[in-house]
Amino acid sequence: MDQDKPNGERRETEGPSEQLGETEEPKQNVMQIKKFHFAMLLFFVVFITAGITTFALAFGDDETAVKVIREREEFAKLYEAYDTLKDNYYTDLDQEKLIDGAISGMVDSLDDPYSDYMSLEDAKSFHESISSSFEGIGAEIQQKEGHIAIVSPLKGSPAEKAGLLPEDVILSVDGKSIQGMNTTEAVALIRGEKGTKVKLMIQRGNAEPTEVTITRDTIPIETVYGEMLEDGIGKVQITNFSENTYKELIDVLKDLESQGMNGLILDLRQNPGGLLDQAIKITSLFVPEGKLLFKVEDRAGNVEEYASSGNDLGNFPLVVVIDKGSASASEILAGAVSESANVPLVGQTTFGKGTVQRAEDFPDGSNIKLTTEKWLTPKGNWVHQKGIKPDYEVPMPEYASLPFIDPEMELKISTASEQVKSAQKMLKVLGYDPGREDGYFDDKTSEAVKQFQKDKELEETGSLKEESTMELMNAVRDKMLDEDPQIEKAVEVIQKELSKK
Repeated sequence: MDQDKPNGERRETEGPSEQLGETEEPKQNVMQIKKFHFAMLLFFVVFITAGITTFALAFGDDETAVKVIREREEFAKLYEAYDTLKDNYYTDLDQEKLIDGAISGMVDSLDDPYSDYMSLEDAKSFHESISSSFEGIGAEIQQKEGHIAIVSPLKGSPAEKAGLLPEDVILSVDGKSIQGMNTTEAVALIRGEKGTKVKLMIQRGNAEPTEVTITRDTIPIETVYGEMLEDGIGKVQITNFSENTYKELIDVLKDLESQGMNGLILDLRQNPGGLLDQAIKITSLFVPEGKLLFKVEDRAGNVEEYASSGNDLGNFPLVVVIDKGSASASEILAGAVSESANVPLVGQTTFGKGTVQRAEDFPDGSNIKLTTEKWLTPKGNWVHQKGIKPDYEVPMPEYASLPFIDPEMELKISTASEQVKSAQKMLKVLGYDPGREDGYFDDKTSEAVKQFQKDKELEETGSLKEESTMELMNAVRDKMLDEDPQIEKAVEVIQKELSKK
């Protein structure tokens, strides 16, 4: 969760002020004399210091003099390392690159996947991903135990269409290992111009790593999607909390209310979070005025409480749907409506990100993003690395997490692999009989593929590649959306509430 704070803002604590009572006149004179002596002494010290400095600059080593004035003792080793490299490395060095590396190293030593240093170019990409659109695959990632893992793919993105899921681990990008990289370094490799391709080696659970080719595209930051379901129940999906999410949500809710909405399902699945100010405004829509939304605790134990500002929404039943891709600001919303408004949660335990980040820009445009506080639910629970459990635990079907298939790889008779096994399971789910599900592509599997291709009006080759592979994966995803057990449960819960009215 990134807290939207002005650059360079500092929090200072004011100490108790000293109060001077009324005194007799002689005491006031003594105080004035002492102040005069103190002022003269201070002037003398400043004068002597200035003289010493002038002497050092005039007759001594200029560089040493500056160091005496400016250097902090704890950085002596850092300066020595810098000078050693600058004076002795076998080629000329880029001073800016060395300094960037030093700052990045300090941040990396925190061992915090949410703190990061960004160069000018990386900072530009970071701001674009929050405020407008960008070109890439459209997936939120994080550093986890030395690896880069998917938090969630964005709705409608190339990453989602390729079948990437939360907790997938990216092992390499275009053949280059990214183990040990931070998220900024990984993003620099994964992003690219629209229409270009990137090859990702993906590890899903204990399955065999699979190379997936994804074509990059423009990723618009449209964050709210609404539709009407049965019995006047509206469903709104929030994919992340960006600059315009609150406004988008208000517009969608008004549209659904005009269509006769009398109950609402708020879908926060695979929502990785975003801007704190947006989360506060949106959560306040669903929590009574004055009730707590969450608390923020700094390292000194100081706690700041955030309360709901109230809303003018109609009085209708609400259910929130969550999963392991719901993180940060999504968890703030889920925790607040659950503990402060008794709203039921449906789905799976959330991701578990209970920290707050702030981004600060340096004068040159580079940026440091660091964890500054932890946030707690209204009842004081810290969900970090634990997540929020739903009131109604509803798993997704097994086929929802099947390993994906690389469209550029041809699966045909006599092929044997994990990707063939995945294809056979997909065919089975869609009602085609591949004859086996052990990963060996035989005649029976080929006949099932031909029938699928015929139904989809594709060339009946009996093998899977490119368009046929994409159609197979899309068909499975469409089935999952049509038969979504978590949404079905949410509808059931709302219908029970509506029947009580």
